[in-house]
Amino acid sequence: MKKVLIAIDYHPVSEKVADAGYELARNLNAEVCLLHVLDDVGFYGTQYPTFMGYDGYTGMGPDFDVAMEMRNVAEEFMLKAKSHLQDEKVETHLAEGDTTKTILSFAEEWGANVLVMGTHSHSVLEKLLLGTVAEKILEKTSIPVYLVPVKK
Repeated sequence: MKKVLIAIDYHPVSEKVADAGYELARNLNAEVCLLHVLDDVGFYGTQYPTFMGYDGYTGMGPDFDVAMEMRNVAEEFMLKAKSHLQDEKVETHLAEGDTTKTILSFAEEWGANVLVMGTHSHSVLEKLLLGTVAEKILEKTSIPVYLVPVKK
């Protein structure tokens, strides 16, 4: 295995995921890339017409500053995550779109040999209605997945 892709998000357990993924990569003498996906940035700050009797958005246009700010926050997050690993060779990639599809697409594009992810605990209702990103990845990928348990 030559390339380890580590998917992280803003949850504090991402530190544990990044550390475990980096240790795996070091043991395999593999390249490392930290990946963060902004889920459809265009929705941040979107202004909508009146709906269901709510007119709080009336007369407002799209707020592109909010979307840009979200991207800036994500870029800073990735710089800090890379700095945390204390290895200049670590690559970072920030992407936008559906989280599952974007992770799978970038993993293939980058040529990842293994994908490292955390197993966030969600409520039973969330799991029932939405599933988890890790579950969706496992259903659709041909790349081995290294899941880092993050429950306390």
